[in-house]
Amino acid sequence: MKAKSKTAQFSIDEVEVLSPITSDAKIICQGANYRQHMIDSGMNPDDKKFNMFFTKSSASIHSPTGVIQKPKHVQLLDYEIELCLILKKAIHETVNVTQNNLYEYVAGICMGNDISARDIQIPQTQFFKGKSYRTFCPLGPVLCLLEAEEMHYLDDLKLTLKVNQQVRQQDSTANMVFKPTETLTEMSEIVNFEAGDVIMTGTPSGCALSLPAPWLVKATGLLPEQKKWQLFIQMQKNNGRYLNHGDTLELMIQSSDGKVHLGQQSHHIQDL
Repeated sequence: MKAKSKTAQFSIDEVEVLSPITSDAKIICQGANYRQHMIDSGMNPDDKKFNMFFTKSSASIHSPTGVIQKPKHVQLLDYEIELCLILKKAIHETVNVTQNNLYEYVAGICMGNDISARDIQIPQTQFFKGKSYRTFCPLGPVLCLLEAEEMHYLDDLKLTLKVNQQVRQQDSTANMVFKPTETLTEMSEIVNFEAGDVIMTGTPSGCALSLPAPWLVKATGLLPEQKKWQLFIQMQKNNGRYLNHGDTLELMIQSSDGKVHLGQQSHHIQDL
């Protein structure tokens, strides 16, 4: 008589949850793509006529739980919850993506956190460097594959990010200014994509970064470059919203009807 096989069961706390995206994926990001975030950044979303793109290194891809490492020289560590599109197939030519054919290009979605060292990104004008340190791109835990008739969920997802259990970011993808169809169409003019590549679609308002008043920008423009950025960093640190050693992050994305749930990211910050 053959013995019955037993299926091993584990608690989620007993296993290491990995990113559903491998480290050789291309990561293309959108900047300032939610209405309120644009307004907070001094932009009128109704007047903005261009998408802002930048990249992150695949070396920054990280698991959805555990530790986010804060490099010793980084003073202004920020967070950005984002919906990520995972591409279905290679795109090596300019394409016209519409709501009717979006499913041909997007396999599914996952949650991402565009961790950013603002004191590198802004004073050094180094988006790539300031956003690409190791552990700066947690992805997952859920990779949700979407059928053609489910693509409407891309416009109905609620994003929530908490720092030390306090809500910092909360918005809906309905408030994106540039939608996935027009973004993919424009990106295909300048980027060759492969299946599994990632598009991070922007973050809502509520980041730690706060822009100084226009009069202050004008006044500090008269200062020597080094002094100007020293003042910028000190004023940012004074707002008390940047991430420090021991802080905890919790992120969640789900649809209003609860049918799409991208799981929960959970990290704590650790100084290197």
